[in-house]
Amino acid sequence: MKSFIDNAMSRTVSVLLFILLASCTSIPEGIKPVTDFNSDNYLGTWYEVARFDHSFERGLENVTATYTRRADGGIDVLNRGFNQTLDEWDEANGKAYFVGEQTVGHLKVSFFGPFYASYIVMAVDTEAYQYSLVTGPSRDYLWILARRPKIDQGELNKLLHFAEQQGFNTSELIWVKHSSR
Repeated sequence: MKSFIDNAMSRTVSVLLFILLASCTSIPEGIKPVTDFNSDNYLGTWYEVARFDHSFERGLENVTATYTRRADGGIDVLNRGFNQTLDEWDEANGKAYFVGEQTVGHLKVSFFGPFYASYIVMAVDTEAYQYSLVTGPSRDYLWILARRPKIDQGELNKLLHFAEQQGFNTSELIWVKHSSR
């Protein structure tokens, strides 16, 4: 009887762990990743224009994300920001892989071993890849990225309007400071 209970508990824990890990790479309800995504055009450095507040980026300025192709077909991720309080740069290295087709802007990214979270490109300038609107596994995550520290006000207004239509509270955005560090 004990082995039956142990096996049942083991299966239950395995199923719960699978559900937890799978939900981290899910797409928030109603959100659609871009379907004409070109990862080669997305590679390079992006400036974080605005973001929702999270402990892993709290207090950082001059934040950039640099994406480069991995030998295994994935994408290396280098997030970098300057911590004014500590007077030092903070870096996080990660890796990303497409969840499905490489033409769909839905990736899973990991900065901590086998644990992945969704990286969903909701909007991107498909002509020149100059701006991007990104979310994570829930509407608690939102980033506005651009190839330069500032984005054209007209494009910014379009991104903000789109995010609001998708159910994001853009009044909670933190506008990232960029200086010549």
